[in-house]
Amino acid sequence: MGSPTFAYVHSPEMELYHYPESCPFKTERAGLTRGILLSSGSFTGDNRSEVAPVPLSETELRLFHTAGYIERLKRVSTGSFDVSDLRAGLGTQDTPIFADLYTYATLASGGTTTAARLVMDRGFRMAFNPSGGYHHACADQAGGFCYVNDVAIACFVLANAGKKVFCLDLDVHHGNGTQAAFYGDPRVFTVSLHESGKTLFPWGGFETEIGEGDGRGFNVNVPMPAGTDDDIYSAAFKEVVPPLLSAFSPDVIVLELGMDVLSTDPLAHFKMTNNAFADLVPLVMKNGAPIVAVGGGGYTPDHTARGWALLWTVMCGIEPESDMSIGMGGDFLGNAEWSAGLRDKRIYAMGDERERIASEVAATVEYVKKTVFPMHGI
Repeated sequence: MGSPTFAYVHSPEMELYHYPESCPFKTERAGLTRGILLSSGSFTGDNRSEVAPVPLSETELRLFHTAGYIERLKRVSTGSFDVSDLRAGLGTQDTPIFADLYTYATLASGGTTTAARLVMDRGFRMAFNPSGGYHHACADQAGGFCYVNDVAIACFVLANAGKKVFCLDLDVHHGNGTQAAFYGDPRVFTVSLHESGKTLFPWGGFETEIGEGDGRGFNVNVPMPAGTDDDIYSAAFKEVVPPLLSAFSPDVIVLELGMDVLSTDPLAHFKMTNNAFADLVPLVMKNGAPIVAVGGGGYTPDHTARGWALLWTVMCGIEPESDMSIGMGGDFLGNAEWSAGLRDKRIYAMGDERERIASEVAATVEYVKKTVFPMHGI
């Protein structure tokens, strides 16, 4: 067996921590994904390995988060709550306080920095932390199930080591915290495709948000309407992402793969299947830069785990041809439930609704191409 080049960042300790039962965010998703891969023989072997996450140190946390916020996280994790914590987003419905919150947040987020160091220092081609992707956390504010922004911290680690970083966020929600971290920083090119802030939290991420100062032109948003399907999404992706990747020529790609884009997700409004990401990720890999992948959202745990398992096989280059063919059939606004292989049965929007969505997305893409592309010689 050759040296490992693909890493799944996980450990038994990750199975010990849970958000409150009433919270839609389920930490079990990474373990479910691991179980699917184990049962199919696709987990380890050849150039694939499992690597335990290393918790973030306070020094690493302070690459993005304020000292006061870090102390606040520590305190609430011990059960000491103050009404002022609400102003920092702690103790709300979507960022509840629970036992060992600080321990879990630093371990799960540390997995992304672990992944970054695997590709930067040890030559891994891809490292995947499905427990990562907390892109809503801001410097001194929790939000959207996110307490520590692992994506921003990993990007800082890479950028501070002299790496050009392309941060591509495909979660259905806009990565507002990550955008804020690098809005004026050209070392990290942030690109987010997501449901429009007109209909979904965090109510921003519009195409006019393109960075500021030295970072102007290094922040791209492609918001899309509710009802977007695989074909519309894929067309927008192909128009925007490959040209920017080619022009920026990154040393490392940080890739957020939120499965809340799926039509079955209860917290968003896209009509997508896992086929879209499975078909688009190879276009990202074609760039040749190593990939630090993270999970992100996904609030139907079984469907999320199946999607991440599929993407693991795609990123490792081991997806069976039989699975690839399964996704070729289609339904029109049909049920995404599917029992054969890891790929979903494809579904499509139809009629006037589809035409309206496609037209709106095309206009957004055109805005990006006219406004941002010339800044990069495209």
